[in-house]
Amino acid sequence: MTKLKYVVFATLAIAMMAVAAMAQGGAGAADNESTVSAARALAGGIGFGIAAGLAAIGQGLVGSRAAEGAARNPGAAGQVQTLMIIALALIESLVLFALLIAFVVVKPS
Repeated sequence: MTKLKYVVFATLAIAMMAVAAMAQGGAGAADNESTVSAARALAGGIGFGIAAGLAAIGQGLVGSRAAEGAARNPGAAGQVQTLMIIALALIESLVLFALLIAFVVVKPS
């Protein structure tokens, strides 16, 4: 398994070094701006999608664990609910921060 890992990483390193060889020449500079703009928009969308998806998983876990904690100890349900709301607010603030970063990345320079 470790040999396979070394082969995969070596192949990845060689592929990353080949990117400079495929660089565009001076004649295609006008097309390069639209390509960069499209790649920027795609990267912003994918990045925000990953952030929102992982935050949704986190919020689901927080909700399920809070419900489980309240079911195990009904006397502490109020404290558990308060902590759950705070945790959900913090997770949502991270998603909003990711949205802000996506807008900054997509903004044309």
